[in-house]
Amino acid sequence: MPFILNLLDKANAFLVTHLGELGPLIAAGMLGVLLVLVALPAMLSQRKDPLDKLKETRLNASEARVDTTALRRKGGKDARLDRFAQYLEPQDQTQYSAIRLELVRAGYRSKGAVQTFHFAQLAMGIGGLVLGTLIVLVGGGGSPQSSILSVLLPGCLGYYAPKYWVKRRVQSRVDEITSGFPDSLDLMLVCVEAGQSLDQAIIRVAKEMRTGYPALSEEFEIVAYEMKAGKDKTRVLRDMGDRVGIQDVNSFVTTLIQSATFGTSIAEALRIYAAEMRDKRVMRAEEKANKLPTKLTLGTMMFCLPPLLIILIGPSIYGIAQNLSGG
Repeated sequence: MPFILNLLDKANAFLVTHLGELGPLIAAGMLGVLLVLVALPAMLSQRKDPLDKLKETRLNASEARVDTTALRRKGGKDARLDRFAQYLEPQDQTQYSAIRLELVRAGYRSKGAVQTFHFAQLAMGIGGLVLGTLIVLVGGGGSPQSSILSVLLPGCLGYYAPKYWVKRRVQSRVDEITSGFPDSLDLMLVCVEAGQSLDQAIIRVAKEMRTGYPALSEEFEIVAYEMKAGKDKTRVLRDMGDRVGIQDVNSFVTTLIQSATFGTSIAEALRIYAAEMRDKRVMRAEEKANKLPTKLTLGTMMFCLPPLLIILIGPSIYGIAQNLSGG
């Protein structure tokens, strides 16, 4: 044991002498990179499990149904990532479904979206660590704590950047769909009252809304294609509500399903719901208008009050100062 400690002390002294105070940290980073480079060939040349081959053969031969696991394993946007599927996507079906739904709501619908998302996290995280290491080496570093923080902080930012981007995309699409949904209902009501069926009205709405609200148009196009493919209309509408994740759309889906179930007029249901959506949009606009004075209060205090105080009180303070200096 003393021999090992003595050897470690000599190695540490050697690294500090030749590489500076950050020598041990640099050596540890180089060792990690070396281990990754050694492990990559083994991962690339890994043979596929015969049981997995058998499962894929059975799934490909089955034409009765399409299994979601087979879809996500068979190719995608970038088939080169398929060999790393077990590392780039959760093995738990619940976690995979949650991430998949989040990406679909952000507009990323390809089969390899989950793999691409996790690959982006991994690549940007490693890139951030490399960037932090270069910053420490070029800047000369400082204390060990600050050097470690300088290395880890860019890595953490790079790792969480794709997740932040996806959340921003989801929020942007939610705002866009919420803004354009009342107009789409009005147009759908006009189409239905003109004698078109619900399927034809959805196709027309998807076409007309493409310029102003592309996210909403895309959702209606998916509904139209699934109905054309023969999928159950109730299931198609429920899937749209799940994909979008907006309460107004879910209520609209429930209204259409109930109207089809009980045999009531779809035009009447659309007329009532479209009127409610218009009222809701007006209330949202009024809510934003009522919040505006509160938001402007801080800016008013910061940029208007100090100059006003200087104009009103400045001359008095200057006069008092002159009198004191003269007295």
